[in-house]
Amino acid sequence: MTKIVGLTGGIGSGKTTVAHHFKALGVPIYIADDEAKKLMNATTILRKIKLLFGEEIIENKRINREKLAKLVFSNPEKLDQLNKIIHPEVKKHFQKWLEKHKNQHYIIKEAAILFESGSYKDCDYIITVVAPLESRIERVLKRDNTTREAILSRIKNQWNDEDKIKKSNFVIQNEDVKEVIKKTYEIHNLLNNV
Repeated sequence: MTKIVGLTGGIGSGKTTVAHHFKALGVPIYIADDEAKKLMNATTILRKIKLLFGEEIIENKRINREKLAKLVFSNPEKLDQLNKIIHPEVKKHFQKWLEKHKNQHYIIKEAAILFESGSYKDCDYIITVVAPLESRIERVLKRDNTTREAILSRIKNQWNDEDKIKKSNFVIQNEDVKEVIKKTYEIHNLLNNV
């Protein structure tokens, strides 16, 4: 049976980069955040989100993710309501995807909120990527059109690294590229032998 390996880390930790290293080793990767973004604009989900958050978050028949993020990351109750719409859909989508990869020894499910969503419970192993706070903020500032305050607000809505590490089988410290690649390769070898 295919092993499910959860890959997570706080915003800007470098989990997607680590996912790409695993992909280069031939491991199928499911990026939950990307799939959630696609699913958000599916007609039934779009309708539910519009009902909950109002017409003002819709532009050109699509969700304005920036407006939605401002709403939910400053209001834990709204974030919880959004998650209750999105997470079950992502879970269903993941199960269909997993079925297509059932002959693999293991797959990686990359999710920013693996712990917060409870989907870590469906994983056989968990890898957490960590990096210093300032490095994370710098990466996100370069990557996204956002502010330091918005990043800190998102970090506040995620589990801290210490709690993630306690529930993880492997930890990758993302500060040196060569070390990250080496650690990824080590974990890959271990997972292929379990």
